[in-house]
Amino acid sequence: MTVLTERPGPQPKPDFEPKGKSKGDLIIFAIVVGLPILAVIAAVPFAWGWGLGWTDIAITFVFYAVSGLGVTVGFHRYFTHGSFKAKRPLKIALAIAGSLSLEMSVLDWVAAHRKHHKFSDKEGDPHSPWRFGTGVWALSKGLLYAHMGWLFEVERVNRQKYAPDLAKDPDIIKLHKWFPALAVTSLLLPGVLGGLLTWSWHGVVTALFWGTIVRIGLLHHVTWSINSICHVFGDEQFEARDKSRQVWWLAIPSFGESWHNLHHADPTCARHGALKGQIDLSAGTIRLFEKAGWAHDVRWPTTERLAAKRLA
Repeated sequence: MTVLTERPGPQPKPDFEPKGKSKGDLIIFAIVVGLPILAVIAAVPFAWGWGLGWTDIAITFVFYAVSGLGVTVGFHRYFTHGSFKAKRPLKIALAIAGSLSLEMSVLDWVAAHRKHHKFSDKEGDPHSPWRFGTGVWALSKGLLYAHMGWLFEVERVNRQKYAPDLAKDPDIIKLHKWFPALAVTSLLLPGVLGGLLTWSWHGVVTALFWGTIVRIGLLHHVTWSINSICHVFGDEQFEARDKSRQVWWLAIPSFGESWHNLHHADPTCARHGALKGQIDLSAGTIRLFEKAGWAHDVRWPTTERLAAKRLA
């Protein structure tokens, strides 16, 4: 007699990749996190001497703006949430610009952030500051973990599960593989430009300090503050299923990302700072792309949609 057995159906994809981060990855994370902190501590006395000029300021500003908007407009609003559609050259440019931030490759960044939205401030969220509890010590520990501690976790968010669309995009796969080269470019190019513009080794050193170390450190901590500060402190103006908040004093350095409560209330909206007086430089950049014909089908907020989600 033949015994029939039921064939198992398709198994759900795990949240994490079978192969996690290597020791080399963790060392790189430690360097990326540690060096900028030391650099910022040294920045003030360094600036009072011979180590800061207009060339350094210009290089730092340009690289901060390009890489920062690459993350906020590109990685976040475009690739993660589809707040607008972009022509292929703009898509590639945004992926390259975001990669210059050295936060993650576009594929890994999007996968991690989509998982964050799926489990926001609940079990499974990669970086909720509430993961250890609500007490003073637990929340302090949670803030540190949400800010940058989560980067040291060995597991890597499953790309195929959380970013299957990008995992099938040939352009994204190429840029994912080129991420180490883009990271090296981001590290060295400010110094090269500083040397060429000043025609001196002094210009190389100061541009590397400000345009690479300080710029990356500042951008990373501003980005991480959205994960930590903007889920604990600030105003709650819109109805959301988590503890996201609006933090006005981070609006300019974060290019509008700190209007985080509206973002979690309406994740696909292209403008996060939609109320009067809320500066959103990322939304302004998207508007310029739209007027130039590079972006289309932008999901701008409407009065009715805002009113429906606005808290009394």
